[in-house]
Amino acid sequence: MQKKQTFPGGALLSPVPPTLVSCGNGETKNIFTVAWTGTMCTKPPVTYISVRQSRFSYDLIEKSGEFVINLVPENLVSVCDSCGVKSGRDLDKFETYSLTAAAAKTLKNAPIIEECPVNIECKVIQKIPLGSHDVFMANITAVNVNSDLIDENGKIRLWKAKLCAYAHGSYYALGKHLGDFGFSVRKKKKRK
Repeated sequence: MQKKQTFPGGALLSPVPPTLVSCGNGETKNIFTVAWTGTMCTKPPVTYISVRQSRFSYDLIEKSGEFVINLVPENLVSVCDSCGVKSGRDLDKFETYSLTAAAAKTLKNAPIIEECPVNIECKVIQKIPLGSHDVFMANITAVNVNSDLIDENGKIRLWKAKLCAYAHGSYYALGKHLGDFGFSVRKKKKRK
């Protein structure tokens, strides 16, 4: 058995999706990188993002009550990293990184990022102050998916999006398919 080393409590859940969160207030729009996000509930569909109060986007989200979680493909990993270390106070990230801000279907102020294959539109339902970060809980009001990722049966094939993962300070490309939900208990079909 492998010997374990114990560390103080910390944020080590990995891997997580590195995402580009877009937001705006009608006049100003911004993009910033968020890896602390996930699903909270399926019915109704609820998600969250954790945001430091000092971030430029914090006030945009707090005032508009909207944001979009844009999933990041491999070809945008450098942009994703840069959007996490450069502030929207200093530059227009849409312009700097040649990204297209397109109108969301259900939001008034937060744009989607056209170059991202999946855009999750969110309306804030609660803000929870926790310490270094506040959590913005939000209803998912729409999910936009590139049509080339949808098969003839309407199933979304996310593996074709070439999405990234983030684990303890490093970015990774997702790779090998290991199984589908429920595969471990599914009955095998009898051969005739």
